[in-house]
Order: sequence, then structure tokens, then C-alpha cells
Amino acid sequence: MMESYTDRELETMMTDLESDLVERTESMKGDSPRRLRATVCAFANDLPNHSRPGIVFIGAFDNGRPTGLPITKRLLLEIAQIKANGDIVPPPSLTVDKRILLGGEVVVVAVQPADSPPVRYRGQVWIRVGPSLAIAPPQDERILDEKRRTHNNFDATPLRGSAISDLDLRRFEDEYLPKAVSAADLAKKNRTSLEHLAATKMIASVDDPTPTVGGMLTVGKRPQDFLPSACIEFRRIVGYRVNDEVVDDETCYGRITEVVRRLNDKLAAYNHTAVDFMSAPLEIRRSTYPLDALRQLVRNAVMHRTYEGTNAPVRVLWLEDRIEIISPGGPYGAVTAEDFGQSGVVDYRNPFLAEAMRVLGLVRRFGLGIQAAKRALLENGNPELEFQLNSNWVHCTVRARS
Repeated sequence: MMESYTDRELETMMTDLESDLVERTESMKGDSPRRLRATVCAFANDLPNHSRPGIVFIGAFDNGRPTGLPITKRLLLEIAQIKANGDIVPPPSLTVDKRILLGGEVVVVAVQPADSPPVRYRGQVWIRVGPSLAIAPPQDERILDEKRRTHNNFDATPLRGSAISDLDLRRFEDEYLPKAVSAADLAKKNRTSLEHLAATKMIASVDDPTPTVGGMLTVGKRPQDFLPSACIEFRRIVGYRVNDEVVDDETCYGRITEVVRRLNDKLAAYNHTAVDFMSAPLEIRRSTYPLDALRQLVRNAVMHRTYEGTNAPVRVLWLEDRIEIISPGGPYGAVTAEDFGQSGVVDYRNPFLAEAMRVLGLVRRFGLGIQAAKRALLENGNPELEFQLNSNWVHCTVRARS
């Protein structure tokens, strides 16, 4: 965290030689934004295993003196978006702060080592070699994969009792891999199938080809054989109470993409659209619920739910006046009940699953799903979202447009 370095330590780092923990840039012009993202990826990978944040100083000359770059709110927001725009997966943990160092304002970006390396920027694994950036060769990717195995994110742990034959390898090779790894890296053909599976966290390692939890959820043949709760229960209730008559009761099974697609079909089938020909020169179409908001909320529930130590599925209850979405697992990590759903406040219980959903196109940007749902509901004329939270679940209520 930023608190791990005092101002004096930061000033020493800013004037010292660049290293595998320090980068300086004068501005955000030219190629600097791309290089900054590659540097964030490299610091997150932490190949030297410093277990300390890597620091990027923006607005500093090569000798460490401040350039006088105007540090505006817009600039800080632009840099902060690196965390959420989906170019770097799994999403990096970083802070962006304006500091006064050596008598001038600079932006200090502190990047935490990732719990689930290797981290990729646009499909490539970047590492720091002294003061230089480089794309990791296969041997270094294997080192990063070994680092991942020392952490305890449940979605990246081996799923004991399963075997590589439980993964759909053709689907992985044809559909997932080309989206996860850059075309340039694939063209080199210097990795075996097992190495690709390990590098994308689908299996524990080349030496231990046991599918991970995230691998089974993403490309497993029958994920619910091993993770029974990894599904969504949908109920259409004719009434205003959850114990009223149920006219449709279906559980959506399969891989993450299939579960989400089947639930999307249910949501679209029951959503009604009214057409207004009188209020404006052009017809106005408004649905009971904006589908994009419902999709955002369901995908958010799938991504952030707990898959460990529970047999509870995500539940979607469609009643006459509202939809209730219940997700196992309460707020996680840096997210508290007080700031839940606020823009930019995000942590990841399942960083690999978040990465996989981004690769598969189920998520466009990180940390913005609830905000996007709120905007869509407001534009459609629906009441505000309602949340009830505790340590065991998140209960979201979406009210119908009146």
C-alpha cells in the first residue's frame, strides 16, 4: 500500500536509478500511456519476488526532479482507469495519488504484487528486468505460475478429484486461448498444450495438471459435477411474495458462458416492452426493466460470489413488482457495507474468474457493473437499486418501472 513508503523513501526512490521497483515518466503524452500499462502489468507480476509495491512517478525527469506537470483531477482519473478498463487481467491492485515530493507535484502510482500471476496486458505477460520492460519468456511464465500456487485464492486452487479429461480441451484451444493470449505469442508455437493450460491458470501446473476451480468453471465439461453450487436458480413467481405460485422454475447449469446465456434468455423472455406513440414525434419504447442492468447485476453476482464452503446457488426471483438477486458471500476485502457499489471501490474474491469473464466478453470493464446498472435503471424510469448485505450474502432488489 501507499503507506508502506514514507515521503522520504519516495523521494529517495524518485532520485535513485530506475530499477525493477521504480519507473519515471515525464508526462502522459505519446507512447507513455501504453508503457505505463505495461509497467503496471510488470510490477503486478513481481518476477523478482520483492513482495513490495512497484512505484511509477509521473511528472518526473530522468534525474528524479519534478517536471512541473499540472496534476489535474482528469489526469488522476485517466490513470486510475488502468485498474478497471479490462486491458490488464486479472485486474491489478493499485493506488493513484498526488504527492508533493522534492518541492513539486507528481503522481505516484503504487502497484501491489498480484495474488494470481501471471498478469497480462493485452494478452502478453510483461516483466521487469532491472529498469527495462520485457515480455516474459516461457520459463519466467512458469516461475510466475509457481508464485500463483503459493497464494490461496479459491478460484485458482486445484480441484482435487478432477482430471484434465474433465476439461473441454478443444473449446479451450479454439475459443478461450486465442482471446487470452496475444496472436504474436501464439504464432511462436513455443509452448505445449499443458503449458498453455498452466499459463492461463486452467490447471495447477505442468507437473500437476489438475484443473483449477476457475478452469472447471470456464472450460469444464460438467462443472456442476465438482462444484454443485456453480449455477443460477431462476423462478418466475405470480404474486408479490416469494411463497406465491411459481410458474417457471429452472436451474441454469453448464460453464460460466452457458449459465449466463441461459439466464439471459429467461430475463428477455419475461421482460415486457411498452410502446408510446403519443408523447413524442418518434415512438418511445420502455421495458419493465432495462435488460442491460439485469445482465450487469447477474454477472456481478456470478463473478463476486463465494464458491467455497457453500452449496447455495445464485438465485434470481422474478415477482410481479420486483426482481430479487441473491448471491452467496458478502462484501469482500477492501469493499465494505458502507461503500458497496460505489464507483472505483472494488476487490476480487475470484480474480481468475474475473479475468476469464473479461476474456470471454462477459465483462467489459471492472468495478463498474453496479454503477452501469444504476444508470440504466435511472434512464428507464425504475426506482433506485436496493441492497441488503451481511457476511453471508448480498441481496439485490430491482423494482419494476411503474
